[in-house]
Formats: sequence, structure tokens, C-alpha cells
Amino acid sequence: MFPSVVSANPLDSVAHIIQVALAPAFLLSALATLLNVFSTRLARVADKVDATAGRLDGADPAEMARLSRYLSYLRRRSLILDGAVILASLGAVMTGISVLTLFLGALRDATTASVLFACFGIALLCTIAAIGAFLTEILVAGRGIRVEVARGQDHAANLKAR
Repeated sequence: MFPSVVSANPLDSVAHIIQVALAPAFLLSALATLLNVFSTRLARVADKVDATAGRLDGADPAEMARLSRYLSYLRRRSLILDGAVILASLGAVMTGISVLTLFLGALRDATTASVLFACFGIALLCTIAAIGAFLTEILVAGRGIRVEVARGQDHAANLKAR
């Protein structure tokens, strides 16, 4: 499956291996972008946790209960994002192993197709799962925003009724 580096024209063999390695390189770039997005969202969740925890000190019991529920919600979001980061990182590692296997297989003139297929397949599955976890976190965040908007509207309606 892989051309040998010691073939009739070594330059063609090396060029072919580099061409085949480009697809995983693009996947690594995409995974790095996803990890950047995940870390940015995780930082926003952490900022909200800090702000919410700071408001707990002077809160009355009803407000304290609401803030506690909000902190639980933020904890769920951070756990989902942690899962997305782990899956994307695992996908990147498996992609790197695939590329390494490709190069080692070409250098050793061994049939490494099954290892390469497994590593790249696992990388793709981890990427899909990371995107799924990210989608879940986005949906949880959207639900939280809608709940907060509804609470604000109810509070405004109660103030108007007074």
C-alpha cells in the first residue's frame, strides 16, 4: 500500500508520502481550532462562575438558592466542555500517530495499513464525538440563556405589577 522510500525514484516515494500526510495535517489544524474554541468557552464559563460565586456573599436565601442552581448549571457546562477537549485532544493524538505510522511504514517497507486505518478512524470518531459534546454544550448554554431571559422578564413583570 505504501511506496518504499528505497524504490527506483526515492523523490517520488517521499512526495507521495507527504501528499498522503496532508489530509491528517488539515484534520490537526481543524482540531487545534476546535480546541481554541473550547478553551475560550471554558474561560467564559469560569468567568461566570467567579462572578456568581462573588454574588453569593450578600445574597438572601432565595437568591442564594438560585445562584446555587446556576453554579450547578455552569458545572455541567464545564464538564461537557472538558469532555469535548479530551475527545478533540485524543483525536489529535491519534491523527499524529496515524501520520507517524505512515512515515514509519514507508521507511520500514511494512504493511501498516491496519494500524493507520485504526488510528485515523479513532481520530475521526473522537473528532465527531468532540463536535457532538460541543453541540451539547451550546444547547445547554442556549437553554440557560432562555431561562435567564424568562426569569428577567418575570422579575420585570412583578416590578411593574407593584
